[in-house]
Amino acid sequence: MPGQYRFTDPVPPRSATGLTAEVFAQVAQDFGIERAPTFGVLSASPELLAATWALLRESLLAGDAPRTGKEIAALGVSLANRCPFCVDAHTLFLHATGDHRLGEHIARGGVPENEQHARLLAWAKATRDPSGASGASGASGASGASGASGASGASDEPFPAAQAPAYLGTVLTFHFINRIASALLTENLLPGDVQKYRAVRTLAGRSLARTVRRTAEPGRSLVLLDEPGPGPAWAAGTPVGPAYAALHNAAMAGAALLSAADQALVRDAVADWDGTHPPLTWAALPGRDRPGARLAVLAALAPYRITAEDVTAWRTPRHTDHCLVHLVAYGAFTAVDRIETALAAAHHTPTHRS
Repeated sequence: MPGQYRFTDPVPPRSATGLTAEVFAQVAQDFGIERAPTFGVLSASPELLAATWALLRESLLAGDAPRTGKEIAALGVSLANRCPFCVDAHTLFLHATGDHRLGEHIARGGVPENEQHARLLAWAKATRDPSGASGASGASGASGASGASGASGASDEPFPAAQAPAYLGTVLTFHFINRIASALLTENLLPGDVQKYRAVRTLAGRSLARTVRRTAEPGRSLVLLDEPGPGPAWAAGTPVGPAYAALHNAAMAGAALLSAADQALVRDAVADWDGTHPPLTWAALPGRDRPGARLAVLAALAPYRITAEDVTAWRTPRHTDHCLVHLVAYGAFTAVDRIETALAAAHHTPTHRS
């Protein structure tokens, strides 16, 4: 769709074939949006598209937790990552659940009156900091509810242990999708940026209400994946595990676009990151003389700062949209992998390793 994509020319859903067409069919049925730009931008890489959809579907749509709670978590992550596209999207989806005032209130920086919702929002926001420094004090201060925290301890998770795969899967999904959206999409969730009007958000939400309130059968997306493995221990025995493993494998394949030295630079930059939003330039950010590493580091830590000049400095005739999407995904998932390590430790489970 014109006006929604940066740097790529995605396949229109109705022109898609093979695995891409299968994914788009599931997206239309279960997500309710036939031309969702979030998935359209990944269509240059069918395996990355399928894995991203699988993790979102199995955690947000089909996971064992209330949809409103998971939408609050997704909105909290999107606010923490400063992703206007995804903030608008999850405000709209909260309209679809029937929670019209709640979505608008959170998007404007408000705290839910419901204590459980406030704790979920604070916890989700705090997951941006993989060091755990925002911990209990940061989360409880944001929510006004005692005991809420980020990655500081499993006992502080604001949901039952049985719902951990759904909630952890949801926040990790959106730490990835936020970075893809900020790097490769404009802020126009709807054509003409009309989602900025509350009446439009309300109307669009109502149009999705039937799909959002329908129970999605767990595991249907796994047929789209190619033997991904069981995934992390916190998702053991659920479809979220294989979906996470598949996205890990597909995204990290983008490392092959970088030299070993550039891969090390990206890993080091993310390892030193404390969850803050970096300034316009900082010591760990490579210059455009190392354009691939620069793009990957920006995708990980400040994807909204990727410019046309950054992409042009890296892109050569041999670099297709498939390459660009995979490079951005590699940077994005390097950050997600660090966040997952912190969340797994807080949940007292081993971290994921392929």
